[in-house]
Amino acid sequence: MQLRPLGRTGMTVSSYALGTMMFGAAGNPDHDECARIVHAALDHGINFIDTADMYSGGESEEIVGKALRGRRDDVILATKGHFALEEGPNRSGNSRRYLSRAVEASLRRLDTDYIDLYQVHRPDRETDLEETLGVLTDLVREGKIRTFGTSTFPAHELVDAHRVAESRGLMRPRTEQPPYNLLARGVERDVLTVAQRWGTAVLTWSPLAFGFLTGRYRKSGTALPEGRAVLRPAWFDPADPVTARKLDVVEELVRIAEEAGCSLPELATAFPLVHPAVTSVIIGPRTLPQLEATVAGAGLRLDDAVLDRVDEIVPPGTNVYEPNGAFDAPLLADPAPRRRQPAERAAS
Repeated sequence: MQLRPLGRTGMTVSSYALGTMMFGAAGNPDHDECARIVHAALDHGINFIDTADMYSGGESEEIVGKALRGRRDDVILATKGHFALEEGPNRSGNSRRYLSRAVEASLRRLDTDYIDLYQVHRPDRETDLEETLGVLTDLVREGKIRTFGTSTFPAHELVDAHRVAESRGLMRPRTEQPPYNLLARGVERDVLTVAQRWGTAVLTWSPLAFGFLTGRYRKSGTALPEGRAVLRPAWFDPADPVTARKLDVVEELVRIAEEAGCSLPELATAFPLVHPAVTSVIIGPRTLPQLEATVAGAGLRLDDAVLDRVDEIVPPGTNVYEPNGAFDAPLLADPAPRRRQPAERAAS
């Protein structure tokens, strides 16, 4: 397993990170099997584990905490906060009030004294960036987190965060975690370029495009649904034009993988690591066999001939599907933020 610098933090992480979104009720409720996945990942040379407080309502963090007892110093441990775990006001977002409480709760569930990397899970347009960066800077100085980053931030908000940090004397985000795979290359247009400019480590998620790049879902439609296809059947409906387009592209990518002498999942997982901005790709196995199948391709290196073929099918900077709402310009969908109220228009 290759090791790479985590941006300019001084930490070094494996090129594969173990993502644990599928640990717990939302994926694999067997805590013992999840612990075996963690231990097997460590044995394969993965030293980077990524979780979040909202994964199975905190259950994933609890599983990771138990699995790391006696091995905590062997890993770079990352988690995230932003989403609500309970109902009520002031129980989500990126405010000082909420993130302070969220970090304390994550420390308890993870059974650790510190978090190596704490990430703001999504942008919060209701909270000033100075507020967010201020509390994260204080948490670093208190020793509760070692460094911090962002997840699924559009490029302009990444730039804003660095500019605010510079002007206010606050610490800067050191990592960004965007969706990036063979079917979703939109972040190549700006997010990855901005990250390189600021020396920000990029940790990509969804290398298998929610299961479409496993090779299990084909135009033949013979595979029984499992995993996310059961949880989100609408995403896999072949009558949907977007799904149909995905399946068409998958057929072409399967042929490229066969000619390259690898499986489609191996091709998909190796692809993000080719980009010079990417430090680590987050894999999210639900079972131990899924982990073993993924790490089997850890030594795969894609040559220019393969990458040129990929570019012909999915041109650089383009998306076959939109990977996440943060990049979908939600302000354009809702007229309220971009239209003055009638009284204001009349007055002007």
